[in-house]
Amino acid sequence: MSNLQLQIHSPPPSLLSYSSSSLSSSSSLKLFPNHPFSSKSLPFNTPKPFSLRCRHSDLFDQNTLASTPRPTRPSASVGALPPRVYVGYSIYKGKAALTLTPRPPEFMPLDSGAYKISKEGYVLLQFAPAVGTRQYDWNRKQVFSLSVGEMGSVISLGARDSYEFFHDPFKGKSDEGKVRKILKVEPLPDGSGHFFNLSVQNKLVNVDESIYIPVTKAELAVLTSTFNV
Repeated sequence: MSNLQLQIHSPPPSLLSYSSSSLSSSSSLKLFPNHPFSSKSLPFNTPKPFSLRCRHSDLFDQNTLASTPRPTRPSASVGALPPRVYVGYSIYKGKAALTLTPRPPEFMPLDSGAYKISKEGYVLLQFAPAVGTRQYDWNRKQVFSLSVGEMGSVISLGARDSYEFFHDPFKGKSDEGKVRKILKVEPLPDGSGHFFNLSVQNKLVNVDESIYIPVTKAELAVLTSTFNV
């Protein structure tokens, strides 16, 4: 709280102003030039200081500001966020083509207002064999889904490292063992990159196919960067 103090001194009375009591006591006084002038006949009052104090409360301004409506921002919610776009990556070589497409996780709301993952995200790899120069048969494509853990294995892949991933889409079901998918990632002999070789045995449709494609170090760096989106 700030204090503002102002002091004003009243000016002395005029030489010709005097109180009525003084006038009655000196009724014989005549204002003529030759009349002797006595200082006792004109009482001079000693000026008394006049004080004026103003008190300014900062609390008033705070209350005023507090009562002023402020614009509110809309609360951020998952439903209000713009949809996120995931960009894939494709590699085209003489023997085959490889496309990579990120699939985001799926969420489900809880009673508390929070969300939990109902389905893990993954990366879909699609291999298509070549049928000519820069031509690929996507009707014969074979797919393989990399889980989150398998993505980590590919990201940490060294120049001389190799990995093998096995999938059975019907594991735990009546058709278990009828579809087998094996993805092998092996270093190239010259150390310039890795081979991606997908072998698929599907007894349900009588398919036995193997598609491989060389991936350079630069292409592998771009490929693994899509795992970080």
